[in-house]
Amino acid sequence: MNDKTVGGVHWSFWVISVVALIFNALGVINYFAQMNADSLASFPEHYRSIIEGRPAWATGAFAIAVFGGTLGCLLLLIRKSFAFYVFTASLLGVIASMMHIFGVAGFSSFEVWMGVLMQLVVTVFLIWYSKKAESKGWIN
Repeated sequence: MNDKTVGGVHWSFWVISVVALIFNALGVINYFAQMNADSLASFPEHYRSIIEGRPAWATGAFAIAVFGGTLGCLLLLIRKSFAFYVFTASLLGVIASMMHIFGVAGFSSFEVWMGVLMQLVVTVFLIWYSKKAESKGWIN
């Protein structure tokens, strides 16, 4: 593997940070789509039933998850170690969203599981990665 650096940081840091930012920005777009009645009408029925039956605390948790993830990625890109704490808050949002979707609402479709589990895996990875980047001196 090439040890080439960009701005004193390994090239993979920039790739991972940008890909993670795109992933989380798509979550923000999804959040806004869910808050728009016209857009929501085009969703499949099982997704609509989750969204329409979601209590305010679960909607807030979803917002914390996606906005926190996006902000954390931006903090990574400007090389700030505070990203770790923002990703941790985002993880709490993901977990609370999961509690509603699988615990309270009891939804179990494959697509819903994959979407939430992917968000969980990416968020846990970003928490770990932000600590790794800090230990390597890539962020401060």
